[in-house]
Amino acid sequence: MDELIPLRNDTLDQLPDTLRKPSYDRSRLTAGIVHIGLGNFHRAHQAWYLHRLMDMGLAHDWAIIGAGVRPADAVQRARLLSQDCLTTLIELDPAENSAEIAGAMIDFLPVEEGNRALIARMAQADIRIVSLTVTEGGYYIDPATGGFDAAHPDILHDAAHPDEPRTAFGAMVAALRRRRDAGLGPFTGLCCDNLQGNGTILHQTVASLARLSDPDLADWINAQCSFPNSMVDCIVPATGPKELSLVRSFGVDDASPVTHENFRQWVIEDDFCAGRPAWERAGATISDIVHDYEVMKLRILNGGHQLISVPGDLLGIDTIANAMAHDGIRNFLCSTVVNSIAPSVKPVPGMQPLDYLDLIDRRFSNREIHDTIRRVAFDGSSRQPGFIVPSIRDALASDLPIDGLAMMSAMWMRYCLGRREDGSEIEPNDPNWLELYRAAEKSVDNPKLWLEQRQYYGDLADSERFADAFVNAANLLADKGVQEVLSGETASVSRLAG
Repeated sequence: MDELIPLRNDTLDQLPDTLRKPSYDRSRLTAGIVHIGLGNFHRAHQAWYLHRLMDMGLAHDWAIIGAGVRPADAVQRARLLSQDCLTTLIELDPAENSAEIAGAMIDFLPVEEGNRALIARMAQADIRIVSLTVTEGGYYIDPATGGFDAAHPDILHDAAHPDEPRTAFGAMVAALRRRRDAGLGPFTGLCCDNLQGNGTILHQTVASLARLSDPDLADWINAQCSFPNSMVDCIVPATGPKELSLVRSFGVDDASPVTHENFRQWVIEDDFCAGRPAWERAGATISDIVHDYEVMKLRILNGGHQLISVPGDLLGIDTIANAMAHDGIRNFLCSTVVNSIAPSVKPVPGMQPLDYLDLIDRRFSNREIHDTIRRVAFDGSSRQPGFIVPSIRDALASDLPIDGLAMMSAMWMRYCLGRREDGSEIEPNDPNWLELYRAAEKSVDNPKLWLEQRQYYGDLADSERFADAFVNAANLLADKGVQEVLSGETASVSRLAG
C-alpha cells in the first residue's frame, strides 16, 4: 500500500482520485448550525445532506459547529479538530464500496463543565438551527406518562443553576435567554433522534425546563421558537478496527471515519423560525405527514432491529447480517411484522408497509455492514417501550395476533438475565441494566411480574390477553430455549428478497 495521506484541509489535493472530495472552498464557509451529540450517525446523515448542498454551490452560510455535553465528547473533539473536522464517509454497497470526504462541519466547541462555550455560540445571531442526536433515552421523558421528567437530578440541577447547566437542553435554554434579552430572535430546535414526534418531544423538554427557572422565557420559547418533527434513517455502524482498516485501504489516515449503508432517508416538517438550508435539493423529503413516515420506520425498522438483535445476542450471533442469515430469526422478524405490526401501519407516498419490510430485509442482510448485535440491542429500556410497546397496543386495539410481540417481550426479559443460550455472560448493555436484571430474576418463576415495570409497559400488565400471551411465551422459552422456539417459526418469507 502507498503511504497514507493524513486527512486535513491542506492535504485534500493529495488524496487519491478514487475519493470524492469537497468542490467548495471550506475557508469561505460560515456557521449556521450548532449540532449537539456529534457521533457517526450525524456525520453520515444530516451533515452529508448539507455537504452535498455545498457541493452544489448552496448553503455555504449554514456550516456546522459541533458540540457535546459529556466528558467523552472531548475525545471526539480532539480527533476531529486534528483533521480540520473533515470526515471520510465510506458507503458499504454489496456491489462495491466507495468513499468521499465530507466537509460541512467547520469547528467543534470545547467540552466543559457548565457548557459556557456552547451557550455563548448558540446565543450568537448567525446560529439559526440547533440540532441534536443525543439518543432516544436522552430527552428526560417520564416513561410512565410520556411527559417531562421534572424530578430527574440533571433537570433539578439545571433549574437551580440555569447559567451553568449540565444538559444540552439547559444550554439551549440559557442561550435562548441571552438571545431574547439581546433582541436577537429565536433559533429552531431540530431533533434528529429516533423518537415518534421528536420535535414535539424536544419542544416539551426545552420549554418545560425553561419554565422551572423562568416562566416568561418558557412563554417566549413557545411563541417564537419552532421544533419541527423529522424522521431519520441510515444504518451507521460504530467505528472500530475493521472500519479503521477499511479507510486505510482508500489511502486515507482518518482517526474517525464513518461507514454507512447505501441508503438514506430524511423526512422533515417545514417549520423553521429562522430559515433553513434547501435540504430537499440533496434528496431530503419536506412533508406535512412526517408522522406516517416515522411510524413505518420506527415500528418496522427500529422494531425489527429489536426483533432480531435480542434473540441474536441470546444465540451468540455477532452482527445483524449474520442474524438475518439465521432462518429462525429472519422468519420471526417476518411473521411478527406481517401478522402483528404492518396491518396497523399506514402507507406513505411510494411505499406500502410490506414493501418496506422487503426493503429492510435487504438492508439488514447487507454483509458489507458490520453492524453489531450488541450495538443494536443496547438500551432496551428506551427501545422496547419506544419501538415494540406501541405495536403491542395497536395489535391489541385491532385484535391482531400478538404471539410474536409477546415472545419479543419474553426474549427481552430473558436477555436481561444476562446469560446466553450457551451459558456465556451478556455484559451489561443498558443504562438500567441492574434494575432490569433484578426484575428479570424475580420474574423467572412468575413471569407476569416483568410486566409490572410500568415505566416500560404502562397498563399492559392489566391486559389479560397480553399478559396471558406473555406468560405463555416466557414459559415456552424457559422450557424449550431460544433456538428451539425460533426453529418452530413457520411464517412464509416469500415476500422477502433473497
